[in-house]
Amino acid sequence: MGQNYPLPPQMLDKWARETPDKVYLRQPVNRVYREFTWSQVRDQVLRMANALKKLGLKPGDKVAIMSKNCAEWFIADFAITAAGMISAPIYFTASSKTIRFIIEHSEAKAVFIGKLDDTKPTIEGIPESTIKIAMPYDTAPCDHSWDDLLKNNDPVEKSAQPELDDTFSLSYTSGSTGNPKAAVLTFRNVAYGAITPANELQVTQSDRLISYLPLAHITERALIEHMSLYSGATVTFVESLDTFAEDLRSANPSLFISVPRLWMKFQAGILAKLPQKKLDKLLKLPIIGSLVRNKVKKQLGLSNARLCGSGTAPISPAILEWYRKIGINISEGWGMTETTGLAVMQYPFRTEKLGTIGQAVNGTEIKISDAGEILVRGDGVVNGYYKDDEKTAETFVDGWLHTGDKAEMDADGCLRITGRVKDIFKSGKGKYVVPVPIESLLYENNMIEQMCVMGSGLPQPVAVVVLSEETTQGLSQEEIQSSLSDTLNSVNKRLEGHEKLDRIFVAKDPWTIENGLLTPTMKIKRNDLESLYAQAIAVESRDKVVWQ
Repeated sequence: MGQNYPLPPQMLDKWARETPDKVYLRQPVNRVYREFTWSQVRDQVLRMANALKKLGLKPGDKVAIMSKNCAEWFIADFAITAAGMISAPIYFTASSKTIRFIIEHSEAKAVFIGKLDDTKPTIEGIPESTIKIAMPYDTAPCDHSWDDLLKNNDPVEKSAQPELDDTFSLSYTSGSTGNPKAAVLTFRNVAYGAITPANELQVTQSDRLISYLPLAHITERALIEHMSLYSGATVTFVESLDTFAEDLRSANPSLFISVPRLWMKFQAGILAKLPQKKLDKLLKLPIIGSLVRNKVKKQLGLSNARLCGSGTAPISPAILEWYRKIGINISEGWGMTETTGLAVMQYPFRTEKLGTIGQAVNGTEIKISDAGEILVRGDGVVNGYYKDDEKTAETFVDGWLHTGDKAEMDADGCLRITGRVKDIFKSGKGKYVVPVPIESLLYENNMIEQMCVMGSGLPQPVAVVVLSEETTQGLSQEEIQSSLSDTLNSVNKRLEGHEKLDRIFVAKDPWTIENGLLTPTMKIKRNDLESLYAQAIAVESRDKVVWQ
């Protein structure tokens, strides 16, 4: 604890001095890659820092960033720091209500606005008085343009030199319930959150990363943006959802981090072309199996990925095992906004530890409370929430962060997440049900794409599922029903009496960020799902698979 770390502006100076002409950021625009060297990035950062000052902002002022991932997101973030100001990122999918809450709560004086799918919430959510700066893309109407500000401002002579315990950023949680909380990140937090994984994963200047998960979320910000800044790695961005596969292949990442929902999407895409039975047969053939594995990796753009990771939500061991068989070892990682990203990691990958999230990273202490909750302390752990003393006092006790996640620790110090403390519900029989392990078992059926086990107050829990279009294509309802019924029987045999599922309820519509049922990091919003399906699942049925 209390270690000394270099600051982000010092790292930018270092790479611009040592490797000025090395490409740092690759941004596709209309399918042409614009490349930014380290010296170009530093020049733009210092010009934009000067522009912020000329617009009347003072050191310590808050500046919001709202955009999809792009090179300018990094540059804006670095510029805010260089100007001695504090960033307050906003998810690009946020509603106008959430946008307004963050701008007002953070007291942001200005906002950078970039690539957006829908500008309406931004226009409605950002107050008139907030200075609006447009990144060089089609976006919401703004007061100033990126290119003009760069052209009309010389670089500041020197970046701000903050102390390690000064505030670096307000990081708003993705908020599965109520208004988001703002974790106060210090420079110590962000430096630790970047340097530690870079050291543990041995990330160097020769590594290649891809940035596509929301930069307003701590995982992408710590493990892609700032880890690249501290290691000197190159970062490629994705132009759009339609070009994702192409951009992934172009990035040719040596490290690739994703979320369970996307790993399942990739799996479904592979199985749509190569059904499981055929895949199993091919993988058993020595030479053919090797060719199939290489082809799958190449199609995904992961031929040269020395590390693949999954985080932000629990992933089923069945999915990890499926990937292992096709030659892709996925290391699970775990962390929170409050731990500035990665706190626990299963790396190097060990097959016998599959299904665990691994051990605490260097410099982070973990213990399990008597109630089974993960407690954390270390240089990555924030001190509290902005303007919320009550929540701070409740969450940070005697130097330990109370995470709200439950886990078991094995003899080697490896953790197995068993669910969220608040997700546990009581059945009508007065017995507690923990949904995550049950969901993990159900995901053995690759027809299921999304799932939520619920049933507070019901005699037995019910699994509400959304089916995968790819893996159910061309199948009759009877075939799907038969498969789900077999899975239900198989899973129930492995559960305690009070955990056994009464039935599987097949939801008609997928759960998305847009319809408010997923967080921006693709975690399910259990409370909202339970409210949505409460009446439907309360209706008793003799059928073991019920269709909405």
